Amino acid sequence: MYYHSGNVVAEPSAGSATGLLDPGTRDADALLFQRCGWCGTAMYQRLLCPVCRGSDLRTERSEGSGTVRHSTVVHRNTPAARNVSLVEMAEGFVVRGRVMGPPIGIHSGDRVRLSTAQDPVRGEPVFQLLEEPCRAWT
Repeated sequence: MYYHSGNVVAEPSAGSATGLLDPGTRDADALLFQRCGWCGTAMYQRLLCPVCRGSDLRTERSEGSGTVRHSTVVHRNTPAARNVSLVEMAEGFVVRGRVMGPPIGIHSGDRVRLSTAQDPVRGEPVFQLLEEPCRAWT
């Protein structure tokens, strides 16, 4: 195992997952997550697996697509309202970030794609809506 700035990166091996990172590889716009070597659980910025408490975590690159699970509008500590969303990524982990667009226009179930891995101000991932959902007004 190699240790780089708090992340554990697995040594490259034959037949490894395509998203597995080589120790020297870093992409500034990639969303990196960990996967437990024991039970396969995907997680975001953890030291131990929340399922089996294993410490054999390998760092992988997310494909960047996900679904909004929860979104809320925040008015504090900011000159304008902004949204804070929990996004469940295709790999199975949940990450907190911001979805671009009007804060009241983001809803649970909306499909999103990673725009940038780190917002320059808050350091959280930024997502964009993939398509405008069709909602019935009732």
